[in-house]
Amino acid sequence: MPASRPAGRPAAHEPASADDGTSQLLRAGSLILAIGIVAILLLLTVFGGVGIEGAHSNSGWLTLITGAMCLPFGAMLTLLGAAKWLRNRSLQRK
Repeated sequence: MPASRPAGRPAAHEPASADDGTSQLLRAGSLILAIGIVAILLLLTVFGGVGIEGAHSNSGWLTLITGAMCLPFGAMLTLLGAAKWLRNRSLQRK
């Protein structure tokens, strides 16, 4: 009986499928990262800025929280998508 591989994992010599989630990671990560950047820019320009004790208005606090959540998470997703894209590209060359 031939040895089987775990479901959902391509063999080392098989190219990755086009629907492996890379484009979804890149799209979602860049969108979340862009939302975080816009939130921080709005905080600094429209909603009163940030002082030593935090934001100067309630809307500033909301945009600060949004930016603080979106920037690291969006960067992580975008980097993961870029790493998967580079891996898929190197597998296609072999």
